[in-house]
Amino acid sequence: MTNKWNTTLYTGMTSELVGRTYKHKEKIFKGFSAKYNLNKSVWFKVYQDINEAIAREKQIKAGSRKKKIALINAMNPEWKDLLSQIV
Repeated sequence: MTNKWNTTLYTGMTSELVGRTYKHKEKIFKGFSAKYNLNKSVWFKVYQDINEAIAREKQIKAGSRKKKIALINAMNPEWKDLLSQIV
């Protein structure tokens, strides 16, 4: 997730992508995403295995901002909100 200026990035993992995205957008979580007004879902990947998803989340979080931006650009070069694709 990111903000409207694409300046702050949030990486997370969930088993319920639509609901979790909605909660971030509506600031139901009073944490990082609400504090920095992160309301655009710009990248996601679906995994069948929860352990793979957790491992990938840790890998992405440990990576540089440059690598995160490259992931987003490869899937979504215009940085559009992908919620409609998630739903």
